[in-house]
Amino acid sequence: MSLKNLLIAIILGVALATGIFLSVRMAGEASVPETATVLPSPVTLPAFSLVDHTGAAADESVFNGQWNLVFFGFTHCPDVCPLTLQTLAAANRQLADMGYDELPRIVLVSVDPERDTPGQLATYLKNFGDHNLGLTGDVAEIRKLTEALGIYFDKVDTDADYYVVDHSAVVIVIGPDGRYRALFSSPHKPEQFVHDLPLLMKL
Repeated sequence: MSLKNLLIAIILGVALATGIFLSVRMAGEASVPETATVLPSPVTLPAFSLVDHTGAAADESVFNGQWNLVFFGFTHCPDVCPLTLQTLAAANRQLADMGYDELPRIVLVSVDPERDTPGQLATYLKNFGDHNLGLTGDVAEIRKLTEALGIYFDKVDTDADYYVVDHSAVVIVIGPDGRYRALFSSPHKPEQFVHDLPLLMKL
């Protein structure tokens, strides 16, 4: 083999090896959640007693049996809550279009139980698709859950007839075993959930 051919062979070999390395590296990176913060180990939820949007009693076992995307908000929220729920609904539609059969359930836990009756939650959740879950009830019971998950909320009185509730905007991922697995911090985009959820549901 001539020196010229030897150099060409070496260059081609290096290029091939580099391509294989980059492909393996990119494949590995693609299998890692890009946006979600995954907990080092799943967290067991505390016992609580609430009601769902149908008026049925609901405790910590309500999350068992499916993946859940849990958001703490309220139906009178002017912006963050409807935008977040629309984002989650859009992500589920995209996942369904991609052929995924197992879609996470969207769960709204009210931080405004004074106004968010089961009927109010049921009507509101229809705007964001089917098979969603709403939870409401006594504030003390809601705080059992929010404190365990690091969720903040506080009622802000603006006048006698109208008030808002400040609250965290994270989306909590709870697995089929009813344990807290990961979270998505805001701002939220559908593509973040579309990329990360299939990976999280394999953990």
